[in-house]
Amino acid sequence: MKVACVGGGPAGLYFSILMKRVDPAHDITVYERNPAGSTYGWGVTYWDELLDYLHDMEPGSAGAIGKSSAGWDSWVVHLHNRATVTVEHADEGFGVGRRRLLGILTERAESLGVRLEYEREITGEEEVADADLIVAGDGVNSVLRERHAGHFGTEVAVGRNPYIWLGTTKVLYAFTFAFTETEHGWIWCYGYPFSREQSTFIVECSPETWRGLGLDDSNEADSLALLEKLFAEVLEGHPLIGRTQADGDAQWLHFRTLTNRTWFRDKLVLLGDAAHTTHFSIGAGTALALGDAASLVEALHAETNLASALTRYERERRSAIRSSQGAARRSSQWYENIPRYIGLPPAQFITLLNQRHSVLLPHLPPRLFYRLGQAAARLPRLGRR
Repeated sequence: MKVACVGGGPAGLYFSILMKRVDPAHDITVYERNPAGSTYGWGVTYWDELLDYLHDMEPGSAGAIGKSSAGWDSWVVHLHNRATVTVEHADEGFGVGRRRLLGILTERAESLGVRLEYEREITGEEEVADADLIVAGDGVNSVLRERHAGHFGTEVAVGRNPYIWLGTTKVLYAFTFAFTETEHGWIWCYGYPFSREQSTFIVECSPETWRGLGLDDSNEADSLALLEKLFAEVLEGHPLIGRTQADGDAQWLHFRTLTNRTWFRDKLVLLGDAAHTTHFSIGAGTALALGDAASLVEALHAETNLASALTRYERERRSAIRSSQGAARRSSQWYENIPRYIGLPPAQFITLLNQRHSVLLPHLPPRLFYRLGQAAARLPRLGRR
């Protein structure tokens, strides 16, 4: 099979690797519009079950990913002037630098015979018309998808809260939350390590707080200086870092949750963020993209014709990601309603932070939800003597 993979992100690279492992005769080219080695962002998260899955699927890259990752098994929650709480033995998580992850996957793909063409932007299927399959892994702003937005049924829901994705030289030893109260409302961060030298530091707040603090019209240097003061307890004198000079300034964004009615059109199929996005607060985006890649490869080799394979991929993958999409939606809504929870005693607040994916939580008074949860935890388990 001749495959044109548009977009050199984790989804497209991993798809090309798995295709070549199944059948080295596949003719695969990955087209990336940016120069080699350039990428945005800091570290991405994943959880322990993904690493086990990657070892099963493709040990050649999984080992390098694991060695390049920083891990944690606890939380630290800073509540402004009230408490700092450490939650031990939380879910085991990992962070890996996005640039490092792409480097590992690129090297592995090339070693298997995948061709990579950088600074080559594909804007229409006619440019790769000789391919048997065109994989659109070109992200949330997919050009190929947008050409047929009506067919795909693309819908985008824009989140209420602005956020900014930063880095810091403060190496965090746990997944860290910090909630800071200002005269204009609450502002908070999510931080986690992704190497021995750096951590990711995502800051979020309500639009009212963002405007009240002047973050809506301040330049990057002034924004970072203010955020360093607001999160001084966490940073301990370390700076916040925006994007590199080549990438331009760090930008405040509103998360866009993207869905599509269908994921393929003839021989064009969507992969990763081009097909769906999930709010960053559950840390599942990379894992879902890699899962998409594996599912598409399996479907292509299980079915006898392309239409059947793409139908199977869409059906099975939609089902697999449904719970993550629901959890991400509820998580983002929880943060958009921080005032509803922030006044609770620290132990209650942290419990609800951990349970923010619950279907019931938005519909019950927070204190009642907490008491019901505590009561349920005291009940004997079914079958226990």
